[in-house]
Amino acid sequence: MRIMRLLVTISFLLLYSALAAQHPITFFDKAEATAVKKDIARYPLLRHSFNEIKKDVDLWIGKDVDVPQPKDPAGGYTHERHKANYMLLFNSALLYNLTNDARYAKLVKDVLLKYAALNPTLQKHPQATSSSPGRLFWQALNDANWLVYSSMAFDLTRNAFTVAEIKTIESGAFKPEVEFITKDLKRWFDLLHNHGVWACAGVGLAGLATGNKEYVDMALYGTDKNGKSGFIAQMDNLFAPDGYYAEGPYYVRYAILPFYLFANALEHARPELKIFEHRNRILRRALHAGLQQTNLDGRFFPLNDAIKEKDFTTNEMVTALSIAWAVYGKDPGLLPVAKKQNRVLLNKGGAGIAAAIAQVNVPIHYPYESVEYTDGVDGKQGGLSLIRHGTGDSLSTLIFKYTSHGLSHGHFDRLNMVLYDKGNEILTDYGSVRFVAVEQKYGGRYLPENDAYASQTIAHNTIVVDETSHFNADEKLAGQHHPVKLHSSLYSGDLQAASAMENNAYKDVQLRRGLYFVEMHTGQKLIVDIFSAVSGNDHQYDLPFHYNGQLISTSFKYDAFTNSQEPLGKRNGYQFLWKEASAAVRDTLVQCTFLNDKTYYTISSLVQDSAQLFFARSGANDPNFNLRREPCFIIRKKGKTQTFVNIVEVHGKLDPVLETSSSSAPSVRRMRLLRNDEQFTVTGVVMADGFQWVLVQCNDDFSYSAKRSITIQGIVHEWTGGPFIKIYDPRFKL
Repeated sequence: MRIMRLLVTISFLLLYSALAAQHPITFFDKAEATAVKKDIARYPLLRHSFNEIKKDVDLWIGKDVDVPQPKDPAGGYTHERHKANYMLLFNSALLYNLTNDARYAKLVKDVLLKYAALNPTLQKHPQATSSSPGRLFWQALNDANWLVYSSMAFDLTRNAFTVAEIKTIESGAFKPEVEFITKDLKRWFDLLHNHGVWACAGVGLAGLATGNKEYVDMALYGTDKNGKSGFIAQMDNLFAPDGYYAEGPYYVRYAILPFYLFANALEHARPELKIFEHRNRILRRALHAGLQQTNLDGRFFPLNDAIKEKDFTTNEMVTALSIAWAVYGKDPGLLPVAKKQNRVLLNKGGAGIAAAIAQVNVPIHYPYESVEYTDGVDGKQGGLSLIRHGTGDSLSTLIFKYTSHGLSHGHFDRLNMVLYDKGNEILTDYGSVRFVAVEQKYGGRYLPENDAYASQTIAHNTIVVDETSHFNADEKLAGQHHPVKLHSSLYSGDLQAASAMENNAYKDVQLRRGLYFVEMHTGQKLIVDIFSAVSGNDHQYDLPFHYNGQLISTSFKYDAFTNSQEPLGKRNGYQFLWKEASAAVRDTLVQCTFLNDKTYYTISSLVQDSAQLFFARSGANDPNFNLRREPCFIIRKKGKTQTFVNIVEVHGKLDPVLETSSSSAPSVRRMRLLRNDEQFTVTGVVMADGFQWVLVQCNDDFSYSAKRSITIQGIVHEWTGGPFIKIYDPRFKL
């Protein structure tokens, strides 16, 4: 019997030794760790990144790390402590592999043993408010975050633990969390959503760290292992073929980390999957699509639920860049981003980026360009056009959003436009109403005003019909339909364009919008916006322009409500807008000029028949001051079919130091709608210097090879090509 026990013990130890030799396997292997260790002394950025981590972790060496009983929502002590703990675990584990200092492994072991004692005792978090409650945190998403980093930390240090300690940690710290996520929250785990990406990555990394094939298979193929959910399905369903992410740029920033970290681990453990080659290198496409959807300062465009302060220096993007450099090869376009991040991951890719930055002159900006992204798995559910003009700090970016809804984080803003110029947001999108990590503001969660105002149509620069949001703010209904792109041309220097229509936002109204970024012969930038609402019934149409700047002048007289104000409306977001001024106009050119930073911007609007104009500002019915106070200018028309023709003009310069101002008045002097029918919309424009031009938009034939002919004021113009053209002809009488 003693011999049998001895043989069993020896066999187990041999098996353990064989398994131990496979670790680490999630973040990097021993050979990569050895190479990175040598490079730390060679490359300043890699050394800086190493030292920053070491400085933070060394504060905890020899000290007791609190693993508290969960009780607080986001921003509270226990929430923030557990967040800090999983990063401390991961960073300490990295340092153990790069220094061979056993103190770092001991820190990891001591904390994980505390979680091994705590986690089996946990029930639903006391502050949970959603259908996917967490245990360590108020929502399961954060528990998945914990699993991602804690699992890698365990994998990186388990060779320093005893067999008994490994067993205790696997069964106590990880098993309860994995079973909770995959069984109690089975439906949530299998959801195709950024939450599901994190959940799959967490469970999969836990499986690789503990040698549990069941966990890995569930992570890859869903709890039923049929491939309808799981990590592969997330890659197949959340991205368009060109890399656009369904929930928008803010959330690709968040989801890209678990995508890259788990894929990186699979590259080590399951190389036969060729995960980084999946869907024509979809993860590489996603990274660059995300970066193209940022401003000059690196901030992600605030589409859908987005916090405007988030930029590409976040930990998620640092992680993605370093791994992408390692698996996809050197990419000079990433270096301006990495330089601004000023840190790299302590892996092969991070070392490669640090080496490149040390050896070359890095450009200031990421290589932004005019680019168009499709939406949907097949790329046929609308899309996003980023129309850019200029270079360097003078870059302008016009964003035309005609995507599908964007899952649970989508907004009701079909055919929305946003404008950036010289790094400043000019025509704005509110983003989301949330104070992340601020406990006093609804526990750091989305505030009620996020649904009640920020996601409603009036909070965006698109038409609102009868003061009712698109799809009546019904997420399920919105998810069943998508806009249709009509045409686009983003690569012509003096005229770039995109046009799309939405047939389902309202039952009896078709919305069509064409945006044209025009460079005049003088070099001046104009954006022509032709927005039609087509209906056989009478409606009220509101077109807001949310702007960022100080009002300078208007071409019309208005009544300002300086002594008493009331909300613009009672529902669908209108109740949150103070009505600050109004005007009634008829048969005129309406112009509104505002100043942002040192540049003037004018919105010139053609009014045929009559219109009402409003100046409004967010903040009404907001006793807790949850909303930012931001202005907007609203054009209201009534009738059946209505066409809004607007020109947004970039002009002039203010120098507050020298106290000089130039070209502060708009150059657009006259606008005429020369034709507007099912075949053509023709807009004539006269500039301040007398120069006149006509923009022709085709409404029924969107091919790029057609032979076209139009007669304007008895003058025939013919061309072959796209469904729009800019015509200069002094014979026109505009």
